[in-house]
Amino acid sequence: MCRAASLVTLLQGCNSMRRLRRIHAQVIVSGLLRNPTVSAKLLAFCATSTAGDLSYARLLFSHLPPPLHLDHWNSLIRGSSRGPAPLDSLHLYNAVARSSSVSRPDAVTFSFLLKACERSKAAAKCREAHGSIVRIGFSSSVIVCTNLTRCYAGNGLIGDARKVFDEIPERDLVSWNSMIACYCRAGLHEGALKIYDEMRVLGVGLDEFTTVGLLSSCAHVGALNFGIQVQEFAEKNGFLERNIYVGNALVDMHAKCGSLDGARRVFGRMRRRDVFTWNSMIVGLGVHGHGDESISFFQRMLMAGIRPNSVSFLGLLMGCSHQGLVGEGIKYFQLMHSEFNLQPDLKHYGCMVDMFGRAGELDRALQVIRSSPCSDDPVLWRTLLSACKIHKNVEMGEIAFKNLAHLSAQNAGDCALLAGIYASVGDSQGVARMRKMVKDQGIKTTPGWTWIEVNGEVRKFVVGDTSHPDTKEIYEKLKEMVSRAAPLCSAPVSSKEDAAVEALEELSENGGDCHSEMLAIACGLMKTSEGTSLRIVKNLRVCKDCHSLTKMVSRVYGREIMVRDRVRFHHFKDGSCSCSDYW
Repeated sequence: MCRAASLVTLLQGCNSMRRLRRIHAQVIVSGLLRNPTVSAKLLAFCATSTAGDLSYARLLFSHLPPPLHLDHWNSLIRGSSRGPAPLDSLHLYNAVARSSSVSRPDAVTFSFLLKACERSKAAAKCREAHGSIVRIGFSSSVIVCTNLTRCYAGNGLIGDARKVFDEIPERDLVSWNSMIACYCRAGLHEGALKIYDEMRVLGVGLDEFTTVGLLSSCAHVGALNFGIQVQEFAEKNGFLERNIYVGNALVDMHAKCGSLDGARRVFGRMRRRDVFTWNSMIVGLGVHGHGDESISFFQRMLMAGIRPNSVSFLGLLMGCSHQGLVGEGIKYFQLMHSEFNLQPDLKHYGCMVDMFGRAGELDRALQVIRSSPCSDDPVLWRTLLSACKIHKNVEMGEIAFKNLAHLSAQNAGDCALLAGIYASVGDSQGVARMRKMVKDQGIKTTPGWTWIEVNGEVRKFVVGDTSHPDTKEIYEKLKEMVSRAAPLCSAPVSSKEDAAVEALEELSENGGDCHSEMLAIACGLMKTSEGTSLRIVKNLRVCKDCHSLTKMVSRVYGREIMVRDRVRFHHFKDGSCSCSDYW
């Protein structure tokens, strides 16, 4: 017994397979391979340690004298679930389940079996495991069911995950946080926020990991007020002071929700900052069009001894593009490789095309595309096409569109852009061709949607939406809003060509009576008190009419309206927009 205890102590301090083999030899010489404690520790190191060897573990397992104990099986199941062939865990589990000499599987067995199903993206195996969990009697185990929710969610079955979660008799903090993480990973940010609402009602808190995920969801849907509530909880529990990831998520959330002052305040309070902290500010300022301040933060980062990465330069280039700092943009694009040995990617080239396009230097924008390694990516040609619409350049617009067609990447939005260029120069035949192309070729469209947070609730609108319980009131508010603001618009849709272009733009948002952001703004005006800022997130580019109308709505109703669309941030206030009508 004394010798066995000594070997167990050696195994606990083992840190390499070379040392493990020596201990293994001592175990064999001592005749202690039959000792279940010693053999279990030996196998656990090989199978589960980062310094272990799964192949060696399998060989060792096959030579263990009977009887094998559940600890032996669990170690190999755990190791296999992390290995290159996670489904091997299922074969091992089936062997355990069939064996009459091994005690029945326990919570540890199922935890790693479910991990294997999640990693292998085997939804059918996940359901099989669920059946075994119910049959063996673990359907009330909070540990097992929490892992089962992760497994279902990891296989894209978020509905099944939620059903399992709802059936857990006594949910703990881990299970609640796990469910939020499931929604976040699936990109179902509204669902994550609804889960947190339930937690608050029941008085359940958050851990630091899930706080980061929840703040990310707030950032995605533009839910600033919700994010501030999460921030208050994080500050009360000391997360901000001790966890840099929480601080980074807060800076990012404020910036993406249009609250640069909030981002600056959190940034100033952080005791420790890494490249992600600085990047959140640099990118946030850049996407809002504050190129000068973005550059200032970049210089401060260098002085703090933080080495920039590709995201740092992406933020700089966005800022230079939106603010028209062409010289600075060229400088930092070149500096990226010459001084920091970073290779530009598609997004960096896209910023350069956008920057030259905004400045009216369309030939230079075309040169960037043709000289880049990403010249066959539709994003660059679409960026050029957008610039051509602003500058009414038919020839260059047709070049961009033909390249999109060559790549089989043109969509209804691209047709609307080219139709807009034709309309701007009075080419009604060109507009008609675009309409015919969309109709005849069945060119694909991207469904349009908009998120808005009102009174702590995140609401989603699509074009012509009638799914909301207060739909009638929203449309009445929309009618009032249009009647008050539309007459003030400086460029109403009047000509047949413009009307045709607007029809194409509606097609690019899936058709309907009105665009999703107009419904969201009407809802926001109806549901919030006078003077309250409205923040909305839209997945498509704001069309010309909606942009013009939103400017006048901000003046008539005395509201600041912040819209984050596919291209940039728009700050509407007193009848003007921060983009200066260039987006």
